[in-house]
Amino acid sequence: MGKEIYPGIEVDLEKLGGKPVIKGTRISVELILEKLATGETIESILSAYPHISKEDIKRALAFAVKVLSKEEFGELPE
Repeated sequence: MGKEIYPGIEVDLEKLGGKPVIKGTRISVELILEKLATGETIESILSAYPHISKEDIKRALAFAVKVLSKEEFGELPE
């Protein structure tokens, strides 16, 4: 069973190796960010994954902002 780490976002070692996912799904926050970064629209994501909502996508974005607002990151990828 997943642990909610942010409203609507959970982690579970049994799902995607513990990556943050939209609660109740196997759709990772990373996937949502990647799709938006490559030009997909929210509407196209919702069409591809009809079991998630626009609010789920907004929560994924808000979670990413919270994580990225930390002052220290450790080692960053090149």
